[in-house]
Amino acid sequence: MAEAASVSLQEMEAERRPARVIAVMPAYNAAATLERTVADIPPGAVDEIILVDDGSRDRTVEIARELGLTVIVHPQNRGYGGNQKTCYRAALEREPDIVVMIHPDYQYDSRVIPLAAEIIRLGICDVVLGSRIRTRQEALAGGMPRWKYLANRCLTLLENVALGQNLGDFHSGFRAYRREVLEAIPWEENSDDFVFDTQFLVQSVYFRFKLGDIPVPVRYFDEASSINFRRSLRYGLLTVWWLVRYLLARLGFARRRHFQAKPQPL
Repeated sequence: MAEAASVSLQEMEAERRPARVIAVMPAYNAAATLERTVADIPPGAVDEIILVDDGSRDRTVEIARELGLTVIVHPQNRGYGGNQKTCYRAALEREPDIVVMIHPDYQYDSRVIPLAAEIIRLGICDVVLGSRIRTRQEALAGGMPRWKYLANRCLTLLENVALGQNLGDFHSGFRAYRREVLEAIPWEENSDDFVFDTQFLVQSVYFRFKLGDIPVPVRYFDEASSINFRRSLRYGLLTVWWLVRYLLARLGFARRRHFQAKPQPL
């Protein structure tokens, strides 16, 4: 009985202990929006902010250092997925409990970081996404192009059906992860391009992590980053292809390195 009581007390203390939260920002030409993004992060919400600059041609690096961020610079552009890989490697070196990825382009509201982190700390979810689409009217009023809204709705519906989820926005640039997710998923094998995000969520479902989302206001404006129609079309086709690969892997086919868990240290 005494041993059981001791274990219970340890679990209660672990639940009360503040989580160590590391925020990562994959950045490219974010000089015009970086300061506003950082300013909106509630005081004490994160223990460290790591910005990985992917060969920006503006003052992104200079401003990040002025703001006191931890800055890592890619001498050459490695792509959006390649940038995230550096972000997550750097974050894991700091032994976090939770890693939050937010774009520094002020498209996502960084005030919700503590909410996402708390949902993960409580064990409700392992992955939390920020959903930009609470209602159609709100999304369009926030500046989301109609063609992008329609594409998002169609792809998100398809992904929910194929992956057995009920998320509002599979294509969000605001994401929070329990450390164990980053330790288990072989994300280093993923693309260095935009489809990295789709691959990561497909892998999260494959490895049976719990996904959820919270609403975030949508902001589309000139300085906010966005991919053009051609790249969006390619991204959409690759998303469909990765859903097919997920279903094949579930059936025991095409179990390639993307669906093989990382070896854990002894």
